[in-house]
Amino acid sequence: MNALLASCFLCAALAEAVTASSIPAQKSRSAPAAQRDCVILIHGLGRTPLSMKRLEWTLERAGYQVVNLRYPSRRFNVERLAEDYLDKAVVARSEAGRIDFVTHSLGSIVLREYLAGHAMTNLGRVVMLAPPNHGSALADRLKQSALGRWILGPAGCELGTGASELPERLGPAHFQPGVIAADSAFHRWLYRAFSGPNDGKVSVESAKLEGMADSLVVPGSHTWIMWRAETSRQVLAFLQHGHFAPDGQR
Repeated sequence: MNALLASCFLCAALAEAVTASSIPAQKSRSAPAAQRDCVILIHGLGRTPLSMKRLEWTLERAGYQVVNLRYPSRRFNVERLAEDYLDKAVVARSEAGRIDFVTHSLGSIVLREYLAGHAMTNLGRVVMLAPPNHGSALADRLKQSALGRWILGPAGCELGTGASELPERLGPAHFQPGVIAADSAFHRWLYRAFSGPNDGKVSVESAKLEGMADSLVVPGSHTWIMWRAETSRQVLAFLQHGHFAPDGQR
């Protein structure tokens, strides 16, 4: 069972690996402009900037500078990913008028860890996609085997649901994110592994965060939530207005 869970966990990452090496790590299609707002995209566990490409294109068309961050999500723990990779991206855009963030899955926890230790005077708005803000039951299961721990890497092993796990230790948000969760999974047995609506890796309830400004649920899975047209539409709405479009599913 753990081997099957691990296979599902990595299937999208392996598909991306074929083409991801040709995509620049932190590149905006627009010429840099010191006072233009910037959005930093932070992908999830085992993923690459390719997974955030649709959002990158959407935001660039809307006039944002976009940094599609590349970081080795399975190599280091969350603290090191925040300090050695996210911090460099933030510092490089310190002259931007405002820095917004759009995160997926583990990327949300990396950002929470970063903001817990850094005061950003130009912090804008944050949208979290399928964030394990209270951990993931799938991570709990995978950690029970050596293969699962290898698949998760140090950061993924910190995404358990217990009170002593990192997501819970980070506490409430001291910013006001918008949270978008998904409510379906590729495999029904993955969906049934959770109690209540979930995307196969994170439950809708676990995605919520005390202090969030708004939340909604979109149809789709954890793996592909970033590629849904409705997700792009709602991300843009939140970054522009501080709340999701009113016709979204609450």
